[in-house]
Amino acid sequence: MGRSGAPGTEIAVAIIDDQAMVREGFGALLSAQEDITVVGSAADGSEAVQLVRRTRPHVVLMDIRMPQLNGLDATRAILAMPGLEHPRVIILTTFDADEYVFSALRAGASGFLLKDATAEDLVAAVRIVAAGDALLAPSVTSRLIADYAARPAPREPAAELMALTPRELEVMRLIATGRSNAEIAGELFLAEQTVKTHVSRVLGKLGLRDRAQIVVAAYESGLISAGR
Repeated sequence: MGRSGAPGTEIAVAIIDDQAMVREGFGALLSAQEDITVVGSAADGSEAVQLVRRTRPHVVLMDIRMPQLNGLDATRAILAMPGLEHPRVIILTTFDADEYVFSALRAGASGFLLKDATAEDLVAAVRIVAAGDALLAPSVTSRLIADYAARPAPREPAAELMALTPRELEVMRLIATGRSNAEIAGELFLAEQTVKTHVSRVLGKLGLRDRAQIVVAAYESGLISAGR
């Protein structure tokens, strides 16, 4: 599952943004939490890669539009580092229809956070992602669905999905359409813990990091058809 903040341990966070006010404001909010420690900040993607290599954070808050090396390329570089327990990356964006949303998910980001998020949303986002869950707002999932619906019809579901049971495929399909575990449990008449077990099995069988990658895999594999 990569590095995550285990219960009872502090969550180490790095903040990457070319705006000093964002770095300082988010840093102050997060540092005020007993279970979160800000281990450093950087103003561009190149600095971010070095900071992550040096401080090994659990979570990286990553701006996507920066000079020298943008957040997308920095995310790819960080998650490709050999010998590193990779952090979870939350992309910071000024609006939820950013054209880089899907590219960032493909690069390995675990979620998105608007820069005008409330203090409560910011803290919750860090804790959610550190625990191994994805942070995908319904608006982001809707954008992915719309993006794929506009593309040519996908191929038949990829061979790797053959490892999944029919129930696991159904859970994967519902995740990709934006359902939460509770919503999936209600729709399939299952206990929520059973849904969590199915999600864990999908992640394990497909070698995925989190729900964000499940969404990407569902579309790229052809499991979700255009217009679904």
